[in-house]
Amino acid sequence: MTLSAQSRSQPTHLRRARLALACVSIVANALFGAAIYTFPLISPTLMAHLKLTQPQITTIALAGMMGQYPFAAIIGKIIDRYGPWACSIVASCLFFIGFGLSAREIAKTPDDITLPSASSFHHLTVYFFIAGLGSAFSWFSSLFAASKNFPNYIGVASGTSTAFFSLSPMFISILASRFFTHPDEGLDVTHFLQFLAFSCGAVHLLGGFTLHIIPPPEDPPSVVLEDPEGLAQVEEQTALLQGQRNDADEVGVGVFPVSLVKDGSAIALLKDRNFWTLAFMMFVILGSSETVMSNIGTIVLSLPSYSSSTVAVPSTDVATATQVRLISAANTLSRLLVGPLADFVSPVASHGAQIIQRKYHTSRVVLLFFPILVLALTYLWMVIGVRSQVDLWALSVGSGIAYGSTFTVLPSVVASAWGVENSGRNFGIITYAPFFGTPAFSYLYAFNAASHSPSDGAACKGIECWESTFAWNTAMTFAAFGAAIYLWRAWRDRM
Repeated sequence: MTLSAQSRSQPTHLRRARLALACVSIVANALFGAAIYTFPLISPTLMAHLKLTQPQITTIALAGMMGQYPFAAIIGKIIDRYGPWACSIVASCLFFIGFGLSAREIAKTPDDITLPSASSFHHLTVYFFIAGLGSAFSWFSSLFAASKNFPNYIGVASGTSTAFFSLSPMFISILASRFFTHPDEGLDVTHFLQFLAFSCGAVHLLGGFTLHIIPPPEDPPSVVLEDPEGLAQVEEQTALLQGQRNDADEVGVGVFPVSLVKDGSAIALLKDRNFWTLAFMMFVILGSSETVMSNIGTIVLSLPSYSSSTVAVPSTDVATATQVRLISAANTLSRLLVGPLADFVSPVASHGAQIIQRKYHTSRVVLLFFPILVLALTYLWMVIGVRSQVDLWALSVGSGIAYGSTFTVLPSVVASAWGVENSGRNFGIITYAPFFGTPAFSYLYAFNAASHSPSDGAACKGIECWESTFAWNTAMTFAAFGAAIYLWRAWRDRM
């Protein structure tokens, strides 16, 4: 090996080492970034120990969920200007503050209180909002560190990082069950939240040192002998392999002209009726799914355990942890499967005034039919079939599949409908649909449960706590299915 080759190999090895550290931090940030979704594990304890009502529990859960949405545009600017490492450090501070102060608030509350403390309720709402904001910073740090370090494999990189993020609740719930749950006393919420404060804070602080965009290796210098006439005038639209242009027909690829978005402003987007149709679908799918994810603990608490003479009855904490893991697993697997499936059955990529697609394809809107139908059948099952905790697996799996599938397909639908130039902004605007949908569906559930709760402040028991709520959800999902059919008819020639 020559001296010049050795000098080039040293930076290559260093880059690979830095890239390996970045990958470790991407996975670690993702696995600890969605800790806020483990709130159902602690909600039964908050009701029993702090004497909080169902609407108060729902408000705290919503604070954590809503903390992820309002500042998405600001977080994106931080990513663009400073990089993922900066978001990781901010997430570290927010997790340490949010979970740490929550643990302190619960620990200082006496065990013999008879009425809910208004100050504890307000403090926990603020603290979980801070933790939810930390989840947003964490998600952006892992997602963009992956996609920008592997630009040639951006689909696999972003899909894998978000899959680990959706796996986070299951991973953390396993840790909670193994190390912080006692057979007699249940989950030790105070020490569990302290663990989240230190572990999430430390992992994301490490990401502040490792989550950098590693520049690609420099190519060895080449000698240009001559600039042929006209070569410097080649435009970027000129085909580099002109002789192979007709090969597309042999592999079933066609180029079709489409109408460009004449006005890419946000005002024009808001005037588009198709935008509001898609927003309504996201309002229903994501809003109702997040309601299930944040309230599964109290839904479990409302139902009796299945028991027999030979089967031991699991505790409420164990049953809740099981449902959290099912949601997380379904969410993760759906992201891993639906992404490649979408690229296979609907391989569309926008390039200026053209759409390049395979000969056989299906509109990506069709892929939104699946999560809507899954939710409709799941909610219908809640009304007619669920009578004990063991019947809840369908709710957890169904909501996890719908949530993961929708968020996997949605970015490409937005980009195909309104162009890639403003796809980030347009996607951010669409995500305000669950920002409003989740509170709407959550308070529908909370006030319905509160109306059937006993006067002594105990948790609501029985299917009447949520039966009418899921009946309403079923009707809403069928309305969203009608909206999906409308969009398919409007966009079937465009994507």
